[in-house]
Amino acid sequence: MIDIKNLSFSYGSNAVLENISLKLEEGRIYGLLGENGVGKTTLLTLLCGLKKVGQGSIDIDGCDPYKRQPSLLQTIYYLPDEVMPFNQTGTAFARFEGKFWPDFDMDKFTNLMREFETDPGKKMNKMSAGQLKKTYIAFALACNTRYLFMDEPTNGLDIPSKAQFRKAVGLYTAETSTIVISTHQVRDLENIIDPIIILDRCDVLLNASIEEISEKLYFDYGQTLHQGALYSEQLPGGFIQVLMNTEGLESKVNTEALFNAVHRHKDLIKGMFNK
Repeated sequence: MIDIKNLSFSYGSNAVLENISLKLEEGRIYGLLGENGVGKTTLLTLLCGLKKVGQGSIDIDGCDPYKRQPSLLQTIYYLPDEVMPFNQTGTAFARFEGKFWPDFDMDKFTNLMREFETDPGKKMNKMSAGQLKKTYIAFALACNTRYLFMDEPTNGLDIPSKAQFRKAVGLYTAETSTIVISTHQVRDLENIIDPIIILDRCDVLLNASIEEISEKLYFDYGQTLHQGALYSEQLPGGFIQVLMNTEGLESKVNTEALFNAVHRHKDLIKGMFNK
């Protein structure tokens, strides 16, 4: 269980996160969304103890991650957006680095590399950007940690690799794990992230499950433009619109349209979901 209370963090005089409170439960894959500069990467690095909280607190299973206790660190893996191309094979990298995580599974790493169609015997500094990213993703999943934080994991992946990533997350993560994925590529992850967190500058606009979102908002894919829509966008053959779900109708959540609707009606959305 992750409990974030009144969290604030600044780079000098530049406030990035201010009075943020969140609870992250086990068995969930959270999508962390937000515009550039709102603090998504900063939040992930605070969660894994690489930065110190300015004010407030982060509690992970009764521990402060910044204290860097080995018993907590071995339950956490953080995959940054930028990854290092070491002068060693993927296999050698995994065997050495895996020693730091007691539940690391070398066979799982090898199987994931096979599914990612990437040669683990190739030196990492000779891999393409996509192959290197998939090597790190395979390692992250093979660590079998209770908490997995991933920053823009689909950056640098081609379309088939993004599908492989979604499949791997679904198949190779434990039901009790807590996963937080920061992304700008919402369509890449639309079918696996639930709940969705939308950060604004110094605020949390939304932290809700797909079920909660679909109960309160209706996503219309028809040909009629509704005047009261919170957000509408013309598509070939019609519109995608976000409406208040006053009639309790079922619809498929469109994450990109949701994001735009939330940013156009910040106070309204916060009032709806933060009661």
